[in-house]
Amino acid sequence: MKRLISKMSAVKLAKAALRKEIEKRLAGLSPEDRNRQSEIIRNKLFALPQFQKSKNVSIFLSLDVEVDTEPIVRKIFEDGKKCFVPRYNKKGMEMVELYSMEDWENLPVTKWNIKQPSFKDERRNALEAGLDLIICPGVAFTVDGKRLGHGGGYYDRFLRHVSETQAVPPSVVAVALKEQIVDDVPTEETDFKIEQVLHA
Repeated sequence: MKRLISKMSAVKLAKAALRKEIEKRLAGLSPEDRNRQSEIIRNKLFALPQFQKSKNVSIFLSLDVEVDTEPIVRKIFEDGKKCFVPRYNKKGMEMVELYSMEDWENLPVTKWNIKQPSFKDERRNALEAGLDLIICPGVAFTVDGKRLGHGGGYYDRFLRHVSETQAVPPSVVAVALKEQIVDDVPTEETDFKIEQVLHA
């Protein structure tokens, strides 16, 4: 038991160290380079059959140090797809429908400076609608799909739940700047492996 606990602690410490390393890398990234990489990644995403065939798409609303997802949200609406975005609180995360770019523009901003639908808003839940494609965030990734999140486990739990409960599991694709790609990510049993990681 002690050995198991110490092994878990070692993984948690390794994850924390990797988060700091990626934070440093991203801090050195210029807005121009982020925009250049974001465009390359978006073009790869839009060319994917999983994106083209999808009707209900889940997308995260990006921080300034992530792939810029605003044009992805715009493209989802332009293509006549349904768009679902996350909202978080202490109880967890749920994925709810975003109705238009105007809706996106009017979303409140959290203390982390992320746009997020208010929990007071009545919105359709992605679990009721069913998802075809989930575009997933993270801190670090390997090219073969290992993912390091921010540490809350929100996406790991959501991805596992959707994959186990939907009759046809959604495709899960991550988008990452090249600074977020690493040779290995320390993982635990609860970590969900990503189908495909798109990077510049």
